[in-house]
Parts: sequence; structure tokens; C-alpha cells
Amino acid sequence: MLDQQSRWQRILLGCVFLSGILAMSSQAQPGAGQLKTASPGSELPTSKKQNSEPAVRQMLGQKLMLDLRYYCQQATPAGACRTPLTSLPAELAGLISQYNIGGVILFAENLQDNQQIITLNRQLQQAAASSALKQPLFISIDQEGGRVARLPRQLATSFSGNMAIGATYPLHGNHFATLSGTILADELLALGINVNFAPTVDVNVNPDNPVINVRAFAENPAVVAELGGAMTAAMQQRGVIAALKHFPGHGDTHVDSHLGLPRVEHSRKQIDQVDLLPFTEIINKQQPGMIMTAHIQYPALDSTTFTAKDGQQMLKPATLSRAILHDLLRQQLGYNGLIVTDALDMAGISHFFSPHDAVIATFAAGADIALMPVKLQGPAELANLAALLTALEQAVENGELDRTELRASYQRIIKLKQQYPLLPEGTAAAQLAKADKLLGSPAHRQAELALAQAAITRIPSAEHANKATLPALNGKQIVLIMPDSNKAAALSLALQQQSRQPLSIRSLSLLQDDLSEAGTLLAQADVVISGFITPMPSLAEIGGMDDVSALGPLAARYQRQQQDFLSLLRQVKQSQTPHLFISLRAPYDAAIYGQYADVSLASYAYNSEDNAIAAGDPGATYTALARVLLGQAEPTGSLPVTVKPASTELAAPAKPNKQDSAH
Repeated sequence: MLDQQSRWQRILLGCVFLSGILAMSSQAQPGAGQLKTASPGSELPTSKKQNSEPAVRQMLGQKLMLDLRYYCQQATPAGACRTPLTSLPAELAGLISQYNIGGVILFAENLQDNQQIITLNRQLQQAAASSALKQPLFISIDQEGGRVARLPRQLATSFSGNMAIGATYPLHGNHFATLSGTILADELLALGINVNFAPTVDVNVNPDNPVINVRAFAENPAVVAELGGAMTAAMQQRGVIAALKHFPGHGDTHVDSHLGLPRVEHSRKQIDQVDLLPFTEIINKQQPGMIMTAHIQYPALDSTTFTAKDGQQMLKPATLSRAILHDLLRQQLGYNGLIVTDALDMAGISHFFSPHDAVIATFAAGADIALMPVKLQGPAELANLAALLTALEQAVENGELDRTELRASYQRIIKLKQQYPLLPEGTAAAQLAKADKLLGSPAHRQAELALAQAAITRIPSAEHANKATLPALNGKQIVLIMPDSNKAAALSLALQQQSRQPLSIRSLSLLQDDLSEAGTLLAQADVVISGFITPMPSLAEIGGMDDVSALGPLAARYQRQQQDFLSLLRQVKQSQTPHLFISLRAPYDAAIYGQYADVSLASYAYNSEDNAIAAGDPGATYTALARVLLGQAEPTGSLPVTVKPASTELAAPAKPNKQDSAH
């Protein structure tokens, strides 16, 4: 068995190496410093160098990155439109052309299939080509991998995410950071997406962080710097602009900046040694094209205050702080790329500033690009853009915004646009053929599985001291306790596919309204495998502030799941049935739920799709878990964060904070 196991692992690693070589050698894209424009016969014109300085309004247009997630042709109450924009309406194309808009951000709702995505992106670039400046658009996305991935998972390769990569670091170094960055970039660029708001280089030192957690590589800033740097280099070498986030660090917060204004009470020494270290290292070594700001207060970096729109005095968040963006990031750290804000509709800004004041304040602080500055979800809101540009022009005229700094910011934007292949080569048909061949290819799926497999981690237990063995499953009645029927179906399918003989599996979903029969089912179990997701999904995963109304019901449902899960685990413990617990997200929850299990594992991801399951694909995470559960592979990952030993007295799970639910 050991010889077979070792042979399988060698084959797997060989496939990983081969897939990496294939990804990096096939049709390599030019990176920073190499301007790539559309070839003769292309449907899109090339970008133009400007011979004379544009008007102030034109330069300001380049500093705006618009959100086109929803658009309703019919009159709709403000904020109520939920019609996905999948093709560019003429009136929005006209706005992009008229106001020389610099970029857009795409969400999952904008993205259906390769042909639709390519068509939409070409429509966007054609609108920009019709502007006076004729500068191509930054077309951006949050495709971090793991829990934050906007492209349809059944279409593109999404991987298990940063903390899974961190779990592979002791054995594999930066291999998977480079491999995933390469594949993510190749797939994005094939679709015409040229900016990825990734990697997240926050150092997750707070186990209660509701929004970063598994989006971070690790709690060790040096590891975060190395892995984040490797991913940045890989993406930019393939031609996609990387954006580090969230400066100066979102790793030690317990409030989601979508819903409130977090404060980090670190000393300056701690900030330098922990929060800033990954940014400093990557700026010096990889020269990231963009860095995204955080809507977070850092009193040790800037203790000045502002008057919010409701009259209260508050500390300036980093996004609005000149001391942080200009003095620290530009001057002390020597960063010469583009500073882009996190979404300005997030509560960390919008609760305290009007849209116009927020954009003026962040530009005055030193930001180059304002992300999602105004809502444009219907014809009645289109005038908002002109009004914003007029307010910004007036701010330049009256000296609130420095004209010299505006010119320098504009020049940085144009310089970056000329360094990267923002426009696709060839015809739309040729682009589609390439995308169909590349996205989710067998080599890419193999790389996705290899990361998922290498990341599976056995979580040490003070009670069992890693001496307990995984329970045998063949010939046993197996009961799965999973967060919902989707996760149960995915793990059940993976176990059946990987097992050499049929398994007897029954499942309990924590979303079942009636768990009255659960006791009877558990009493019949020979082995129990349970899984849970901690913390609950954040707005960064769901999409953004347009989804904030879903958080209340989601939090209530999540609290009920926690209570039901603990009740079931106590029954399993009392019956002394062999039990294996899987932490499907942040592994900190093993300190609570692992007390009821003989063995605890961490997967750092739980991606699965109903359509894919129905088609026989449980997803890489569940295939990797099944191989470990069946003894076909060892859990070779290592915890990239500290999971404190469980106390002897188990506290009830905390009720989700209304604020604790980012780009």
C-alpha cells in the first residue's frame, strides 16, 4: 500500500510539473515593459500615445473605474436593479467614449460563457477606442482563486485559494503560487480581462477576521511576501496587471470594511514588521502594477480626523489618508505604480462621505484610480457620472486637487497601459477559439487538483496527539454531516468515485428544516464524517454592497447551523462512533469542533457546483479529500496559521456580528 501510495504521489507531482511547464511555455504573453497591440486585421484599434496634454476632464475620466454589474433599461428604484449587464447598452458605451473612462470592473453577473465575455469586453474596448483619448480600458476582476472568484467555476480554473497555497509552502515552496498565478492570468487574458485584483497579501493574524481569513496565504509575513511575490510575478509575466491588496493591511480586523470602518491598533514597529512587510518586499522585487487601498483606520500611521457627513469626528481611513498613501506608500516605500481604491460604495467610506467628497478626498490623498465611484444602474443615474466629473473639475480649479499631481497621476496611468497587452490580438473568432481551448483545460484542472491535494492538512489535536488513525470506510455505514446538500453530494460522489468498491453513505444537511430523524441515522453509523464552514461567507465572496440585504437572513441561518452542528457532534461523541471532522474553510474552527472528533483535517476550500456534480464532477477539493479519507494519499499540508488548543470547557459558538460579514 505504501509503495502504491508513493508511486501515486510521484505521478501527481510529475503532472503538476508538466502542467506548469505547459502553461508557461505555450504562447507566452509579454509582461511589463512590452507593449502589445492588436495585430493588423484586428477588430480593435491599437492604443495611442498622447502628443499633447489632455483637458482636465479627460484626465479625470481616466482615473475612474466603473461598476457595470447591473443595468435596468426600465425605471427602477435606486439600488433595486438586479438585471445583470451581459452586453453593453449604447448609452453606457456613449458614456465611456464621451468621458474618456479609464476602466471597468466585472462581477460574476457579467460573466456567462466565453463567447459572451469576449463579446462584452470587445464592446467595452470599442467604446474606449471611440473616445478622444482612444486609450484602452483597464478591464478588471476579483479572481483571487478560492472563495473569491468571479468567473464561473465550471468554466474557468479557480483553485483552492491562498491559504491552501500557504499550506503547501513547507514542502513545495512557491511552486503553487507561481503555477496558479500563471494559469489565472492566461485564462483572464484569453477573455480580454487585463487587471486582476489579486493577490491578497494581508497577514491574517486575527482568527476572528470575517473577511480575509483563507484569502490570506499565512500568518507569517515573510511567507506571505514570498508567495504573494511569486503570484504577482507570474501574473505580470503573462501579461495581466496584478493589484496587491489591501494596503496597509487588513489581516488584523474583526469588522468587514463593507459594513463598517475597522481600526487596527498596531504599533508602528508591528505595522512595519507584519502588515507592511509583504507590500514592501513585493514593491522592491516585483514592481506590482497596482496596489489597492483599505478602508481601515491605522492611528499609528495617521491620527488626523475628518468630519463625517453626519457631523461626527473620525480618524481618516487609509483610502483617504495622504500620510498613508502619499507619504508612506509613495515616498517611504518608493512605490511608482498605480494606487487604486477599494470599492467606494463600501460602508467604510459611503457611510461617512458623499460620493463626490469621497472621490475628491481619495484623489487628494494620492489615489490614482477611484473604484466604483458612482452607481450607473439605469438611464436615470447616467447623469451621476457627469456630475461627478464636474465636481472633480471644480476641485482642480479651486485648488482642492493639485493640477500637477493630476497630471502625474494621469501619466502613470498611461504608462502602465502602454506596458501591458490590454487589447486582444486578432479577430473575435480567433480569440474565442483560443479561450475555448485554454479555459478549464485538462492541464489546468490537473494543476487545480494537485494544489487541492497538496493542501489537505491534518490538524494536530492535544487530546489525540496525532496518534489516532483515519477510520476505515470500506464495508462501513458512513454518515456525512455537511453544511448543505451540495457539499454532502460532492463529498459522497468523490468518495464513491475514488473507492475501489461501492460505499454505503447517507447524509445529513445542516440546512434541513427537520433533523428529528438525525439521532436514528447517527445511531446506525459506523463512521461519521462531518464538515463545517467558518466563518460565514462575506460580501467579498457574495459580490459586494449590492448584496448587503442578504446578510441578515444568512447570519440567522448560519447561527442555526452552528447550533444544530454542535448538537449532532455531541450525539456522535456520546455514542463513541469513530468521527473525522473536516474544516472546510478557516481551520481555526477545529479548536471547537475538533474536540468531538478522533481526527481533524483542513481543506481551506469547499468549492462545488450543482451542475458539475450532476455531470459527475465533485470538484478538486472533494476529490482530494476523498483520496485522503480512503487512505490513497497522505495529508501533507501544514497549517499556515496557528490553531490554538481547545479549552476543556467548550464555549457556545459566537453569534455572527452584524458588522462582521472586501474586494
